[in-house]
Amino acid sequence: MSARPEAGGDSEDHGPYDEDAPATDTDRGGEALARPLPGPVRARVVEYGSDVLSGMRAGDLPPPLRRVARFEPRRRARLAGPQIAAQLETDGAFRDRVAERVEQVWPELAEGLRSGVVPPAADPVAVAACAYLLRPKGWPDIIEDVHRELERQSSAKEADEAAEALDAARRELDETRHGHQAELERLRSQIRAQRTEITELRRKVHTERQRAREATERASRTLADTTERESETARQVSTLESENRRLRSRLANAEAQVENARRAVRAGRNADEARLRVLLDVLVDASHGLRRELALPAALDDPADLVAETEQQRRVSLGGLPDDDPGLLEHLLTVPRVHLLVDGYNVTKTGYGTLPLADQRTRLMNSLKGLASRTKAEITCVFDGADVDTPPVVAPTRRVRLLFSAPGETADELIVRLVRAEPPGRPIAVVTSDQEIVTAVRRAGARAVPSTIFLRRLEAHG
Repeated sequence: MSARPEAGGDSEDHGPYDEDAPATDTDRGGEALARPLPGPVRARVVEYGSDVLSGMRAGDLPPPLRRVARFEPRRRARLAGPQIAAQLETDGAFRDRVAERVEQVWPELAEGLRSGVVPPAADPVAVAACAYLLRPKGWPDIIEDVHRELERQSSAKEADEAAEALDAARRELDETRHGHQAELERLRSQIRAQRTEITELRRKVHTERQRAREATERASRTLADTTERESETARQVSTLESENRRLRSRLANAEAQVENARRAVRAGRNADEARLRVLLDVLVDASHGLRRELALPAALDDPADLVAETEQQRRVSLGGLPDDDPGLLEHLLTVPRVHLLVDGYNVTKTGYGTLPLADQRTRLMNSLKGLASRTKAEITCVFDGADVDTPPVVAPTRRVRLLFSAPGETADELIVRLVRAEPPGRPIAVVTSDQEIVTAVRRAGARAVPSTIFLRRLEAHG
C-alpha cells in the first residue's frame, strides 16, 4: 500500500467549491492542538493535500490554491506548502476531501483511529497525519503522543550520535596519546643522538683549536723568516742597482762610439750611392732613347702565354656528376671563377611558395649572401620584373648581384642572355628546374642545377 494518497481521479462527484461552506463536525468538536504540528507530520499532510489537488476539477479547487494547482505535485508541495497547510487548517471542506482520499488509501488505519485503536506497526507520522485530517475523537492527544514519540526518537538519535561522537573522540584521544608517546620517544632518541653529536663536535673543536695554535706558531716563525729574507733581498737589490747603473753608463759610452762609427760609414756610402745613381740614370736614359729609336712595344708576350690564351677559349667542363647527385653543387662551387646564376622565383616557389613574393625574395637573398661569403663564388639572382613596383628590400652585395627583367622581357630570357654574355672560358652553373631554361643554357655550354638540390644545400648550411 502506498505511503500517501494516490493522485488519481475521485470516484465521488463533488459539487462546485463553496467558499462559505460551514465547518465539518470535526471542526465543531472543540478539540485543538496544544502546539503546532511536528515538522514531519506537517510535511506529510501538505503532501497529501498536494496529491489531492492534482485530481480536483478547476471549479472544485479552493480559490487560494487554484494558481498552484497547475504545478507538478512535488514542486507544488515544496513551493506552496504553507498555503496548502493553511487551507487544510481553515477550510473544513478541503480537509474533508483530503481525509476521504486518505481513508480510501488507509482504510484500516482510518477505522482504527475512529475506534480509538492505533495499529502498533503503523508509521507514527502517517498516524498523526491521518488523525489530523480525519479528526476522530481525541485526535489532539494522538498527535501529541506522536509528537512526544518523535521527540523521543530525535532525542535518542541525538544521544546515539553524541555517544558515537564520544567514542570517536575517545578513539582519537587514544590515537593522539599513542602518537604523542611515539613522538616523545622519537624526540628522546633524537636528543640522545644530538648529545652524542655535541660531544663529538666538542672533541673536534678541541682538536681544531690545537691545530690552529700550531698553525699560528708556524705562521709567526714563517713571518720572521720572511722578514729576514726581505732584508737580505733589499740589500742584494741595492747592490744590483748600483751595478746596473754602472753597466748602463758603460753601455751609453759604447752606443755613442757605435753611432760615431755608423755616421762615418754612412758618409762614405752616400758618396758611392750618389755615383751609382748617376750611372743608372745615364743607362735608363740611353735604353729609353734606344726603344724610341727602334719603335719597340711596351710589353711582349711569351710563347707560353699564346698557348694559354688558346686553352682559355675553351669552356671549363662542369660535368662528371649526374643532375640528382647531392654533391653536384658542392663540386661546382669549388671550380675557380665559377659564376652561379639563380632563377629566383623557380627556387623560392619550390621551397617556400606560400610566402608573399617580397618575403620570398628577401629570404632567398639572405641565403645567397651567406653562401657567397662561405664559397667566394660570384652569384647573380634573377627575378621577373613584371610584379615589382618598388626597389628590392635586400640591397645587393659585392658578390651577390640582384637583377630584375626589363618590361617586355622574362627572367628566362635574361638568364639565357647572361649565359651567352660570358666569355668562352668562364665556368657557369644555372640553378633552375625549368626545363626550357635547362635546355637553352646547356646549349650555350652552362651546367644546370635542380632547385631542390640547391635548397637542400642552403638548408644544410642555413
